[in-house]
Amino acid sequence: MPFDLAQQSLGLIVVIFAICTLIIGFAGTRLAGIAIKLAERTGMGQIISGALFVGISTSLPGSVLSVTTAWQGHTDLAIGNALGGIAAQTTFLAIADLVYRKGNLEHAAASATGLAQTTLLVSMLSVPILAYAGPEWMIFHIHPASILLFIIYGFGLRLLSEIRDEPMWHPKKTDLTEEDAKQHRPDAHPQSSARLWGEFLAFALLTAIAGHVIGQAGLAIVDKTGISQTAVGTFLTAISTSFPEFVSAIAAVRLGAVNLAVGNIVGGNAFDVLFLAASDFAYRDGSIYAAFNDQHLFTIALVILMSGVLLLGMLNRERRGIGNIGWESVAMLTLYGGSAFYLAG
Repeated sequence: MPFDLAQQSLGLIVVIFAICTLIIGFAGTRLAGIAIKLAERTGMGQIISGALFVGISTSLPGSVLSVTTAWQGHTDLAIGNALGGIAAQTTFLAIADLVYRKGNLEHAAASATGLAQTTLLVSMLSVPILAYAGPEWMIFHIHPASILLFIIYGFGLRLLSEIRDEPMWHPKKTDLTEEDAKQHRPDAHPQSSARLWGEFLAFALLTAIAGHVIGQAGLAIVDKTGISQTAVGTFLTAISTSFPEFVSAIAAVRLGAVNLAVGNIVGGNAFDVLFLAASDFAYRDGSIYAAFNDQHLFTIALVILMSGVLLLGMLNRERRGIGNIGWESVAMLTLYGGSAFYLAG
């Protein structure tokens, strides 16, 4: 940063925050389109592509924010941003359901890999709670739970690949069920794989830089307004750094790539759990899990509940519900709205 944001006026800080959010949104839109092309060329399918390409790259702003603020010792902002991002992104999936007018999004995107992704997410979310409540073991100032999270994530991706290649069960096909979207006509100006990867990495880097700036702006807002770091992280920075997931999910739904939308959100959520592990590596004053407070525990319980609701919704596969969306989307919107009222109060 060429200047200290904390020394600037609140108005300028808000403007910088908004500009970075727009940058993240623009990059997220481009990443969604590139991910669809990469999914076709790699043969991974949209669920795996969503987890690896869009899920990880669009999570970069939040991961950079959590790691850099944890390094600076601001654990409340780092933890709140990581957990708040998962809650916000799950809610984005309910909003995408509103955009998908054919019927219930979770019905159309039914797949074994989607269910496996959500199960992996719930499993990973339980590890930080175990770390908080369990013994304070440390390995070179790092809690073993942080290492375990990376192992679980890697093992989960391997399982996802196996499940996609040889699923042991299949969802019942209906007139609303969508397969992975294909390009039915060739690109007018096809790009080489090397150029696609180059653009993908460039936009991912752009979102990472913007995420760092938003983190510093969030700290400046805390300093200027007196709002708690937990509240700023859980809602303000979490929603801003999660904006790529929102933009790319909406873009994917409009393109008919409903599996990519689900893979983007749920895959990004699983990667967001790694924010805590990475933040634990960066935090130099002990285990970051020991810094959990009641609001953090409330938020992590909330995201487990929301993920469980999503999982049940994908299993139930309601065709149409209130407002042409599934009951699970209504429940997730209600849960997020209620939590915002509680945590902000």
